[in-house]
Amino acid sequence: MSNPIPTDLTVHQQSRLLDIAFDDGAAFTLPFEYLRVYSPSAEVKGHGAGQEVLQLGKREVGMTALEPVGNYAVKPTFSDGHDSGLYTFAYLYKLGTEQGALWADYLRLLEEAGFAGDTGRAPGAAIAGAPTKAKSCG
Repeated sequence: MSNPIPTDLTVHQQSRLLDIAFDDGAAFTLPFEYLRVYSPSAEVKGHGAGQEVLQLGKREVGMTALEPVGNYAVKPTFSDGHDSGLYTFAYLYKLGTEQGALWADYLRLLEEAGFAGDTGRAPGAAIAGAPTKAKSCG
C-alpha cells in the first residue's frame, strides 16, 4: 500500500502523546514535542535546504487542537501558538517509521548548537544572541 490512511487518532493531553494507527496495521505513538520540532511548516523547515530552524524549549509543549484538513492531513495547534504546519498522512507515517533516527538527529543538532545533555529541550532554551521569535513567512 503506497499511501497508508489513518484509521485512528487519539490525542493524550496529560502525557502529551498522539497515538495514530494506519490501515496497513502500523501504529505509532508520537510525542507532541517530536511533532513540534519536526513541524513541516516553513517556520521550521525554511524555504529550502539549509534554512531549517532548530526548535528549542519544546519539551513541555501541548496540543490545544487537532483539525482535519480534507482527506489527506491534520493541522495541530500547539500550546506555544504554532499552528502553521499541515501534517499529511504520509508525513505522519514517515515520522512514525523514522522516529528513532529523527529523534537521534534532533538531539545531535542540539548538542552541536552547544546544548549539553537535553538542555535545549527545556522550556525557555534559546541560542545566545539569536532572536527569540522567528519572523513570519509573510
